[in-house]
Amino acid sequence: MLKTSDVFILLAVAVSFFVSGFLWFTGNKQEGLFTAMWVPSILAFGIYFKLAVVNAKLSDGGRSS
Repeated sequence: MLKTSDVFILLAVAVSFFVSGFLWFTGNKQEGLFTAMWVPSILAFGIYFKLAVVNAKLSDGGRSS
């Protein structure tokens, strides 16, 4: 199941993707490309913190839930 933080990360990715598409197709190509570059950055940010949580649980011995 998705956590609240996962939903917010995916929501930010979706909003960035749709805004970049909107900007691109309305003629603002540079702004659209700039906004499109946020998508992989936001995903990388989310993956990093997801891995940090997993690492913390592993180093804790899995005692916290």
